Amino acid sequence: MQGIDIVENLGGQVPLDLTFVNESGDTVQLGSYFHQDKPVLFSLVYYECPMLCTLVLNGLSNGISKLDWVPGEEYQMVSVSIDPRETPKLAADKKHRYLEELQKEEMSEDGWAFLVGSQDQIEKLADALGFKYFYVEERDQYAHPAAAYLLTSDGRISRYLYGIEFKPNDLKLGLLEASEGKIGTTIDKLLLYCFHYDPSEKSYVVFAQNVMKLGGAVTLLILGVFLAMLWTRDKLKKA
Repeated sequence: MQGIDIVENLGGQVPLDLTFVNESGDTVQLGSYFHQDKPVLFSLVYYECPMLCTLVLNGLSNGISKLDWVPGEEYQMVSVSIDPRETPKLAADKKHRYLEELQKEEMSEDGWAFLVGSQDQIEKLADALGFKYFYVEERDQYAHPAAAYLLTSDGRISRYLYGIEFKPNDLKLGLLEASEGKIGTTIDKLLLYCFHYDPSEKSYVVFAQNVMKLGGAVTLLILGVFLAMLWTRDKLKKA
C-alpha cells in the first residue's frame, strides 16, 4: 500500500532525548531504556490495533520465549504506540498480557517497556527508524508495516527484522550483533561469525566463507595438538 514502508537507516541514531509516558503513567526519557552493553529489541505498534500489531507482538513474545536470554538481563525490550490517543492504561494492559504469557520467572517487569506519547515525539521516533505509516480516518485505524528493530546500547540501528514471525535464531544473532559481542558465550560469538544477515532472505544465513575459515583454523589447531603430542612422546622416549 502506498505510503507504508520501511526506509532502512542502518547505523542511524535514534534520538534518545525523546520523552514518552510508561505503563505506570510516569514521563520517561527514551534514553533511560538504553543501558551499557545491553542491546534493545524495539517495536512500533499501537495497542488497539485490530490485527497486525498483535501479530507482531505475538511473534516477538513467541521468539524470545525460546531464548535462554532474559529481557532486562542480557537485553532490553521497548514497544512504543504510534497512536497519540492511547493511554498508559492500555499500555499497562498490553504489558500485563505479554508478561503473563512469557512466564519467565527471572524476568523483571522493567525488561519489556510499553510506552505511549505525543504525536510530535512519535513522529520523530518513526522518522529516525524509517517507519512510514498513516492514519486511515474512515476506519479509525493506522496503516503501517510490520517489523522489529535491533538497536545498540547507544541507540544506533543495528538491524531490521521484518514480518510477524521472528525466528529465535534471528533474534539471538541480531541481539548478539547489536551488542557488538558484549553479550553471549564464546560459542554464541562463533555462531555469529558463521552467519550473516541476508537482506534477500530477511534472515541470518550460513556464511560459507567464514565457515570454511573456521573449519581450516580448527583443522590446523587439531593438527598442531597432534604434532605436539608426537613431539612430547618422542622426547619422553629419548629421556
